[in-house]
Amino acid sequence: MACKVTKKITTFVKVKAIKHIGIFLVAALLVCSCGMSKVKDISLTSVGVSYIIPTSLRSLDGKLLLGIYNPARSLAVQEVTGTVRFGDKPIAHFQTGSVELAAQSEQVYELPCTVTLADGASLLDVLVIASKGSLEGLKADVDIQGALKKNGVLRAPIKFRDLDLSRFSK
Repeated sequence: MACKVTKKITTFVKVKAIKHIGIFLVAALLVCSCGMSKVKDISLTSVGVSYIIPTSLRSLDGKLLLGIYNPARSLAVQEVTGTVRFGDKPIAHFQTGSVELAAQSEQVYELPCTVTLADGASLLDVLVIASKGSLEGLKADVDIQGALKKNGVLRAPIKFRDLDLSRFSK
């Protein structure tokens, strides 16, 4: 008899626990989605280069200046990677270090950057493009890998595709 009562109590406790866990998960999802709803509104406002230093015939190091509007919570960016194209031809690939985006702000961030010429691109291609003195025809694909600062929820990269770099020239 005592065994039946214990089983009923155990079953009752399990059902209650499952209900509480379910309610907690729904509440956690709602809280996380409220914080992430503005992440999709993050936008690039400016692009620039502070300096560049050639490290070999196919790569260089420098500082990339990215103006970013962040209407969401603070964001810990682990890495920014991307490709710069002239028309449809990839010219260079770049990768930056980490940076913390301030919550609900618009500011310019200085990121250390490594740039490597794409396969099939030469230094001569870059010099020809640079000699034009314009960003016309240059496009970029950018992936930002990061996490919301408070809870580390965001894992998928924020992606910008076919960014027309000429819109950032002054």
